[in-house]
Amino acid sequence: MKIKARHILVEQEYEVKDLEKKLSEGAKFEDLAQSFSKCPSGKRGGDLGEFGKGRMVPSFEEAAFGLDVNQVSAPVRTQFGYHLIQRYE
Repeated sequence: MKIKARHILVEQEYEVKDLEKKLSEGAKFEDLAQSFSKCPSGKRGGDLGEFGKGRMVPSFEEAAFGLDVNQVSAPVRTQFGYHLIQRYE
């Protein structure tokens, strides 16, 4: 099984909380990724494209595969920082 997802990566927990608030107020995920993500994918609205299991770090993968289409994850902490993940397909 493969999914398509985008994410926003930030370094601090307070940053991810602020992004959650902006999303709840109607901000577009892709716009926030372009403005705030520390990952090179941010330039593409956080788009990671299609990936299968075993391609991402375990905590990220578990969260991404647990989402419904268009759902955004709770903050996920990895060795890279804090992520918000949105599955889009």
